[in-house]
Amino acid sequence: MESVRAVLIDIDGVLTVSWRPLPGAVEALREIRAAGLGVALVTNTTSRTRASIAGTLSEAGFPVAAEDVLTAPAATAAYLAEHFPGARCSLLSSGNVEEDLDGVTLVDDDSDTDTVPDVVIVGGAGPEFGYAALNRAFGHVQRGARLVAMHRSLYWRTDAGLQLDTGAFLLGLERAARVEAEVTGKPSPAFFAAALSRVGVGPDAALMVGDDIESDVLAAQRAGITGVLVRTGKYLPEAQEQASGAPDHVIDSFADLPALLGLRQAAE
Repeated sequence: MESVRAVLIDIDGVLTVSWRPLPGAVEALREIRAAGLGVALVTNTTSRTRASIAGTLSEAGFPVAAEDVLTAPAATAAYLAEHFPGARCSLLSSGNVEEDLDGVTLVDDDSDTDTVPDVVIVGGAGPEFGYAALNRAFGHVQRGARLVAMHRSLYWRTDAGLQLDTGAFLLGLERAARVEAEVTGKPSPAFFAAALSRVGVGPDAALMVGDDIESDVLAAQRAGITGVLVRTGKYLPEAQEQASGAPDHVIDSFADLPALLGLRQAAE
């Protein structure tokens, strides 16, 4: 695959599960770096900042820095700055990602005020997604707030198995409020465009590796990027069978990517 000059990589389920490296992933990323390929880690993770993610991965041995990471919260901040500058925003999310929401004006949603925010931001799901919080977001949207979601993944994999994610709640919120959320992370075309800009290549020179066939792989392929599905993380055979398209490539794990790219043969 001589035309590939940069690799976009999902993190959770591809490089790690519950932030522990998958077998061979560290070594594979080191090979890709050594070959001089550009690297961008593109993640819908909404519970950690870019700096925190890079620090955790670096401690595990991955050759990455904060500038290599593009998160859904950072993409959300850029989207709001462009489309809703100065908007007052209500945030429903698990984890503290305010550092990556630079420039976003967040309001206290626990107060009794009747003031409706301009935008409701839905981030990663967790214990915060209880009835009261979801009903409050529903009320805001009914009264005119725009609904922006960092992603719409239905589930993700941890060391305890598959866990419900934002999409499972977002679908109900959209149906109840009769609106469709504006999605800023994967599979948004703007998210992939931002990643390509970061590595400085066009879509025909990039490859996207992910464990979510729809949001990672097929969404990238629709943007003109070569897609690679890994059989780790949230991968399910039935999800691949029922998908809206076919991935360009399927490999067992990220550890097999250097071979797909021809790097190991060249080294040998």
